[in-house]
Amino acid sequence: MRAEDTEKLKCLNFFRGVKENTFRRAIAPSFLQSFPAGTILLEENRPADFLYIVLDGLVEMSSSAAGDETVIEILGPVNLFILAAVLNNDICLQSARTLTPARILMIPANLIRELLSEDHDFMKAVVFELASAYRRTIKELKNQKLRSGTERLANWLLREERGQGGEGRLTIPYEKRILAAYLGMTAENLSRGFSALSAHGVQIKGLQVDIVDIGKLSDYARSSPLIDDGEPPLPRN
Repeated sequence: MRAEDTEKLKCLNFFRGVKENTFRRAIAPSFLQSFPAGTILLEENRPADFLYIVLDGLVEMSSSAAGDETVIEILGPVNLFILAAVLNNDICLQSARTLTPARILMIPANLIRELLSEDHDFMKAVVFELASAYRRTIKELKNQKLRSGTERLANWLLREERGQGGEGRLTIPYEKRILAAYLGMTAENLSRGFSALSAHGVQIKGLQVDIVDIGKLSDYARSSPLIDDGEPPLPRN
């Protein structure tokens, strides 16, 4: 594992403040693998054998029922997934697939459960990670239930624009149908949403989006810290 990968991992809430021996024990038997785009990493309703951490690339978390499928979350570096299933030694409630080439660290699930009983600081970090995940879920529920599809799209564009440099331009990093599913929209509604946002300073061509009037789009989006702000990192000991 590269030195920069180790530093990325130590900045995760999941590992902040844990004993060096705990960190080394977690990493030593783990698998760091590179996957091409479109790789199925895990399927819902299957046992959680590993905890997954995204070091590079994008991963789609999805679920299906009665022939319908939706995108629950899209994760980039550095994020982990299926922690609750690992801790409960239970089945996965989501499937995971790489959207881009990705490097993923896979930590054996039984090792995570073993380390919890040995390092109080690790248990504290895990509890904080679960609490942060719960708050992110509540914020996403509020986003879905209190906003129209076009408002969700507007706020996604503002977040993505900031994440890609804040210069009024962004590239949608995956297919539009995936973005539509993630935002809880159909492909047709997404297209109509972009058309509606043209009156608020948004221009789109293919996957390239230009926001010619950030202020106008922000006024329409009405971003809220109770929905749109990220969760703070765990304080260091």
